[in-house]
Amino acid sequence: MKSSVVICVYTEERWEDIRAAVASVERQTRRPHEIILVVDYNPDLHLMLKREYPGAIVVENIYEKGLSGGKNTGAATASGDIVAYLDDDAVAEPGWLEALEGGFRDPSVVGVGGLTVPLWETGRRPRWFPQEFDWTVGCTYRGMPTARAPIRNVMGGNAAFRREAVGEVGGFHTGIGRSVQGRKPRPLGCEETEFCIRLSQRKPGAVMMFEPEALIGHKVPAVRSRFSYFRSRCYAEGLSKALVTQSVGAGDGLASERAHALKALPLGALRGVGEALRGDPSGLGRAAAIVAGLAWTTWGYVVGSLRLRLGRS
Repeated sequence: MKSSVVICVYTEERWEDIRAAVASVERQTRRPHEIILVVDYNPDLHLMLKREYPGAIVVENIYEKGLSGGKNTGAATASGDIVAYLDDDAVAEPGWLEALEGGFRDPSVVGVGGLTVPLWETGRRPRWFPQEFDWTVGCTYRGMPTARAPIRNVMGGNAAFRREAVGEVGGFHTGIGRSVQGRKPRPLGCEETEFCIRLSQRKPGAVMMFEPEALIGHKVPAVRSRFSYFRSRCYAEGLSKALVTQSVGAGDGLASERAHALKALPLGALRGVGEALRGDPSGLGRAAAIVAGLAWTTWGYVVGSLRLRLGRS
């Protein structure tokens, strides 16, 4: 089994992050078949990376600008059996790729996602920040499986797919995710969610697997540890989910979200209140953040759905 590791990049401001991500791939216990760096419409960065990594495949995004276009370019460039994606501001543990590849021993598995932990630039998690909402900073969140298990969708910054499967279903939709910014830039996402659901719908019996041994650390800038970003990210997620449900239907598009909202979030809020009663006042902050996060995500979904219905999206 050969794996092509794809890292999508877009700005020189993340130069040191990119170097750390590439270095972590080069240190893997299971060497990748190839490392592909996809540059999103930045000729200067493309030239810098060509000079820095002569042994890697450095290409420009040939599709629509944005993360989905970059991922599709990576898959189109890859020659391995597996296409593994790593965020440009993440670092993979040495056994990351080996663990991802292990998930594909079952022929029914078409996608494998790993465990992503936050690396807070501030040095520690904000005391008000609930683990149930770690998805807002691109990380595995409380409510996901804690052991190897089938899941509806993987998280895009730490995932691998069978290369042929990506092509069979038309790749990642460029109408969802970071390529859709509107008039005001928003931290949109969900391109991997829509892709995984569409892949499962078109390939009955296909399995997405969560593999916690495939571990990476994802850098969280200080600005993303602020409540203002948390609120904006939740609202943007709601907007994105409206696009997802338009593509794949509300049944599949919201199945995991309903379960999370009805089980993990109430438990998290109660946990926060209980911690406050036991002497940790920040527990109330976490409980309040869960309520606010759910409210803003729901509101984003309502607004996004109305826009789509009115034809203004």
